[in-house]
Amino acid sequence: MFKKGQKVQQEFGNQVMEVIGFEPELIENVITQWEDDEGTIVTGKFMESQLSLADN
Repeated sequence: MFKKGQKVQQEFGNQVMEVIGFEPELIENVITQWEDDEGTIVTGKFMESQLSLADN
């Protein structure tokens, strides 16, 4: 289980995201946020099994 504020990334991705919340009743229950190349803040939802802790 991840915690708010942790840095995560998808198994085959290089985008580092921050965990900002959870929705336990949903399958895609980890809410993440990151800034894209153009400076736009993006929010996404992922299954916990799709994510791992980022190395940095």
